[in-house]
Amino acid sequence: MDSNKRIDRGAAFDQNVIYESESGRMKRLNRDLIYIGIDDTDNPDTRGTGFRARELIELLENQALARGIAVTRHQLLVDDRVPYTSHNSSACLVVKPHDATSLDQLLDFCRDYLLEIAAAGSDVGLCMADHAQASQVITFGQKAKVDLVEQDEARQVSQKYGIRLEGLTGDHQGIIGSLSAVGLHVHGNDGRYLWPRDIREYSGQTLPVSDIRKNRGVDRITLLSGEEVENETARIELGEWPRTVRIDNQAVLLVEQLSAQHQYKVLEKTVIKSVRP
Repeated sequence: MDSNKRIDRGAAFDQNVIYESESGRMKRLNRDLIYIGIDDTDNPDTRGTGFRARELIELLENQALARGIAVTRHQLLVDDRVPYTSHNSSACLVVKPHDATSLDQLLDFCRDYLLEIAAAGSDVGLCMADHAQASQVITFGQKAKVDLVEQDEARQVSQKYGIRLEGLTGDHQGIIGSLSAVGLHVHGNDGRYLWPRDIREYSGQTLPVSDIRKNRGVDRITLLSGEEVENETARIELGEWPRTVRIDNQAVLLVEQLSAQHQYKVLEKTVIKSVRP
């Protein structure tokens, strides 16, 4: 994390708000964030949508179009009536466009990228919304997790709230997942973080809480009960699959306490997936 940016751990922290230190105090900057949903970019022989979402947000940064904030994965209904590649999950990218970047430029870049990488047989969907718009489709996203949703409903909802929604390849089935992703992210209690990936660089290591908190993408470290690990010297065994989940608009690393005092380890992959599929 940059030296002039830090998190006030005593205050409520929202992964989707940019915080900066100013004159020794924290200033909350209400920047306009944009939510980009993508879905169904792959086939069984190619890299998945999560990989493409990470690649896209880094391209947006490298091309100086936007500052990347986060990428989250959202699990939708798994049902034989729903065509999907492997897991029926979609991804939401959260970005802060640079002042010189218009929304049309942002959308054009995302569209061009998705058309370039779209796998044979894919049904790519692309969605773009601001926070107010994304908040209006939370219910739609929640429905897509438990019930069958048709494309017509996705189009009607997006048109009602002025959300940009496009089907790019195949039969356009991906518009359902891409629209769902922006709503589920803004809901604040769904999904796992795919980016930033800083914490993954320390797989297999044991680190103190103070070091883990220096990484982007870890807002809190808690037990399943919600109790926070606040001791900065406590040590965390990260294991082979350290992943944060989205709880109360924060990136939370879930751990369990070991027998020794102030010793913890990241929950097993299967447990993390049971909390956030």
